[in-house]
Amino acid sequence: MVTPKEAEAKINEQRVEITHEPQNLEEQAISLVGRDIFEKLVRGYTEKQCGRDCKDLPPFIIKRLPVRLTFDNNYFNALYQGIPIGSYTKLIENLLDGIEVCLNTDYLENKAELDALAEKIVYTGPIDAYFGYKLGDLAYRSIRFETELLDLPNFQGNAAVNYTDRETPWTRIIEHKWFEFGKDENGNDLPKTVISREYSSEWKPGDEPYYPVNDEKNGKLYQQYKALADQETNAIFGGRLGEYKYYDMDQVITAALERFRKEN
Repeated sequence: MVTPKEAEAKINEQRVEITHEPQNLEEQAISLVGRDIFEKLVRGYTEKQCGRDCKDLPPFIIKRLPVRLTFDNNYFNALYQGIPIGSYTKLIENLLDGIEVCLNTDYLENKAELDALAEKIVYTGPIDAYFGYKLGDLAYRSIRFETELLDLPNFQGNAAVNYTDRETPWTRIIEHKWFEFGKDENGNDLPKTVISREYSSEWKPGDEPYYPVNDEKNGKLYQQYKALADQETNAIFGGRLGEYKYYDMDQVITAALERFRKEN
């Protein structure tokens, strides 16, 4: 048996391995949680997710995760956690109510025509694509999903379970019924369940880019593209791809609201 006090003492003992300002993600993680937790929970997952050694990633990436010495097993410290009632689809439908929506339309292929429809454009695609990749290609990570219908009422008992070891090829398994719709009209568990295994991969043309690779090389290239974006008077660049920044959903919404206030 290890008491919370003993666990805290061990973490503090291992944290002092880093005596200088952390220069990369590995050093930052060790300075926060010690070597044991870094090796068991951080290294394998991060290297699968980012496709790079932890020593080659900047320290700020790991700072987005909270460190708590409590029995609270929530991922974040937010008071309210989860998804909107009815899902994000319902949220977006309500936001776009009364607004014309064009699907299966590539903005960059129809840029002149679409730009003529408004005084200002909100662009959330890859920033290097907007400028025709003229300064070079930024790196992105993509995600592949393998979805399976199982003849089970319960596979893992949670909406998401992360696999932090390096050997398991997927980063997490999503069991969709635990988000909102896992019971029938009588409140009984549905007899079957749908799971999705999530695999992180290097982005290549034709793939969907999901998030940026925030290493030093790509960070410097992004700053050059940002300088070009700052000169665009009729375009707002936002989101993970437009700002080349790893946003969580709450951060995206906050950034959007702040930008709206700035514009108005």
